[in-house]
Amino acid sequence: MEKPQPLVDQFQRRISYLRLSVTDRCDLRCSYCMPERMTFLPKAEVLTLEELYRMALGFVARGITKIRLTGGEPLVRRDMIELVQALGKKLGDGLEELTLTTNATQMADHAEALYAAGVRRVNISLDTLDRDAFARLTRRDQLPQVLEGIAAAQSAGLKVKINTVALKGINAQGIPDLMAWAHGRGMDLTLIEVMPLGEVEEDRFDHYLPLSEVRAALDTRFTLTPSDHRTGGPARYFDVAETGGRVGLITPLTNNFCEGCNRVRVTATGQLFPCLGGGERVDLRAALRSDDPDVALDLALDQAMKIKPLRHHFEINAPGGAPALARHMSMTGG
Repeated sequence: MEKPQPLVDQFQRRISYLRLSVTDRCDLRCSYCMPERMTFLPKAEVLTLEELYRMALGFVARGITKIRLTGGEPLVRRDMIELVQALGKKLGDGLEELTLTTNATQMADHAEALYAAGVRRVNISLDTLDRDAFARLTRRDQLPQVLEGIAAAQSAGLKVKINTVALKGINAQGIPDLMAWAHGRGMDLTLIEVMPLGEVEEDRFDHYLPLSEVRAALDTRFTLTPSDHRTGGPARYFDVAETGGRVGLITPLTNNFCEGCNRVRVTATGQLFPCLGGGERVDLRAALRSDDPDVALDLALDQAMKIKPLRHHFEINAPGGAPALARHMSMTGG
């Protein structure tokens, strides 16, 4: 039997990283991500646990070595831990790392099970340490639960990295203190420019904050030195002398990072998006539900490699502008 070929796109980029969304649902309503009255997918449209697992195995067979489970908020899916446990058994057998991105509201209940299943590090989204600002931004007063979840993750042995979306007029002033807080607890911090995905109730232009401005503000208080640290993602890292920690910058708008892209994203409905910022997609759910799912999945993955674009085209040019893409980040997977 012929050995499956690694996933390589038309620009000779080796694809080794899958971001797999298990749900579009979330228990927060971050204002830059979705409207308050968000319409979520009918559960019948979402891939079953067995389909998610079979699809993930198909990716691993084609050379995917890292899987990040995302949402929405992945831990609101009731059978999420069962999927983690099943995939965890592939660690060391083609799969090198299994991780997830979470808002940590549910983490206190699941941290130990995640570690036991083989997860060793998680990314936790946290934009502010101010409880009032957190409640305004997420439309939910759940900062205490998030902080409890972070503590539980660390107590279970998980290495935590904090992800923070930089927002002008909302959390910009608190970013230096947030970084110092994270570093003081052994957590790196990655800052992200807001991405123009999906219609929301506020104008993203009003809160768009170039990370060049954040970097300049950090430089007035800290000494940042470029680091050679890499995680396989798009962040550029800096060592911070005063804290002993690292800060990463993800700049989809001010500094395109696509040249070394090694990833694809799959939604909870099985739609493979070769690029977060593109409309190209391949229907893996149809492949999984076909008469010969293994062959159909391989053919679909080959097609995805042919249509993966060289780069995204995110832009936030003017007030009132439409989002770059209609789909929300919670639909695509963070």
